[in-house]
Amino acid sequence: MNDMTLSGIDVPVASSDNGIWGSDVVAQMLRALDIPYLALNPGSSFRGLHDSLVNHLGNQQPQMLLCLHEEHAVAVAHGYAKVTGKPMGVVLHSNVGLMHGVMAVYNAWCDRVPMLILGATGPVDAAERRPWIDWLHTAKDQGALIRPYVKWDDQPASVAAAIDSLIRATNLARSAPQAPTYVCLDVSMQEKRLDEMPPLPDPKRFAAASPSVPAAAEVGEAANLLRQAKAPLILFGRMSRSERDWARRVALAEQLGASVLTDIKTAAVFPTDHRLHAAKPSFFLDAQAVDAIRAADLILAFDWIDLGGSLRQAGASPSTRVISISLDHHLHNGWSMDHQSLAPADLHLAADPDAAMHLIADALGVDPGMEPAVQPALPALACDGEQPLDVVSLAAAMGEALQDEVVTLVRLPLGWATESWHFRHPLDYLGIDGGAGIGSGPGMLIGAALALKGSGRLPVAVLGDGDTMMAASAFWTAAHYKLPFVAIVSNNRSFFNDEIHQERVARQRQRPVENKWIGQRIDEPDIDIAAIARAQGLVGIGPIRTVNDLRQAVGEAVKAAKAGSSVLIDARVAPGYNPAMTAGLTRHAGETPKD
Repeated sequence: MNDMTLSGIDVPVASSDNGIWGSDVVAQMLRALDIPYLALNPGSSFRGLHDSLVNHLGNQQPQMLLCLHEEHAVAVAHGYAKVTGKPMGVVLHSNVGLMHGVMAVYNAWCDRVPMLILGATGPVDAAERRPWIDWLHTAKDQGALIRPYVKWDDQPASVAAAIDSLIRATNLARSAPQAPTYVCLDVSMQEKRLDEMPPLPDPKRFAAASPSVPAAAEVGEAANLLRQAKAPLILFGRMSRSERDWARRVALAEQLGASVLTDIKTAAVFPTDHRLHAAKPSFFLDAQAVDAIRAADLILAFDWIDLGGSLRQAGASPSTRVISISLDHHLHNGWSMDHQSLAPADLHLAADPDAAMHLIADALGVDPGMEPAVQPALPALACDGEQPLDVVSLAAAMGEALQDEVVTLVRLPLGWATESWHFRHPLDYLGIDGGAGIGSGPGMLIGAALALKGSGRLPVAVLGDGDTMMAASAFWTAAHYKLPFVAIVSNNRSFFNDEIHQERVARQRQRPVENKWIGQRIDEPDIDIAAIARAQGLVGIGPIRTVNDLRQAVGEAVKAAKAGSSVLIDARVAPGYNPAMTAGLTRHAGETPKD
């Protein structure tokens, strides 16, 4: 991972010292808080801060990343946090920019990633507002737009208050459970002239909270339950990208002889080709995962997304003991249902999942384990080269072409064949966007590529065509800042998820399933997605229709990415999902999955 500036891009001319302004203090504080980048789409409500970033700080630490839409700016910060576990900054223009960004903010909230969002408003003092436009861009309580899905928000009225707000917001974003925070800056405060630069507090004197750990007695109780279990099962959910933590998870499972399940909705946390990994990671439980849950006499869940729903779906025995380790309840509120189904827990450790994992491992005498090697990709499928592409053959062809590369899979689509690729390192796969908000993929790929730049890893994303087209203008940012990656668009020319739902409704009502495509298909006219990518400075390849052609296209894309280019391949696939995914999308609550 690499936090260096994007040197040589958007370098300002030197500026003379012409006084100190409120926004200069804000900019200096952002630097002191180690915020490396600020993704933004320009706006007059933060023109003062914009000037300070350029002419006071020289566009370094933090460096601005120009985006063409506020939703992309938030998604870029989201992707960056998925790799680093650290917040970068976003600036959203007034109420209108915030409204553009809210979907991406909700995604970041549901995904529990850290992010510092700076907003701005027209003058709070009505006497200072310009006619018309400042009134439109001023809200009495701007934070109310996103308060249910940020961890904390504030609108400081002075420079001194802004300093405190920035420190608090950054530390809260970094502290578990992580989530976005929001600070709205009054334009008048930004543009206030000061006599001198006030002394800035040392952020080290305001350290972020250390990870929460359970009491020793609770750790001992958990260890005793695990010792007594005959058939333990570990559910590894939202956990860190640390190689040390990964090694200890594997060692813990091996000492217990516990079966393990992981979730494709979260990043890689355990080697999927390990003998204890009981089922392929999936969006919904498949038959093997259900069997593993039903066979367990003790379930140890580390911040598992929708633990209650998973246990109900699998029909877990009421006699199965459950240990749940999570801090997520601290973020649950009455507005959003992202907290999922109420989960049973015979023992609930309110603790950081990795910190608690190490304490339990210590109590059981588990050794540190062996940290994972950084290895080339490990595809698990092969296919005939002449066949047309579908979701399975796309994964196989892509895997064959990338098998000698060290790859980070940034995003995978709903239809991904989860058995097609193994994860053996915490950066092999980064998970989904949290809130299932379409249009997040391109921006998150850009943010991950920013974080991985110079790491030796090749960022690769498989994006849906609908997701890509909702956010196609995000790719300009990648080309401008020279962020290498390979994006493969799994282009079925449809919002196929909803075709499945319409087919199910038609069958229930005994109506023609042949009509399921109407209002779903993205065709007539066809969209040349590769041309859209080229128009923004990317290397655009395609359309590609066969396995052999995709193998060749991916090979070309890798060469171009290694030379510094952002690359997009338009891969035309037949509509379809893997069977477990199709079943999960249309299953009634409480039903168990069927192959």
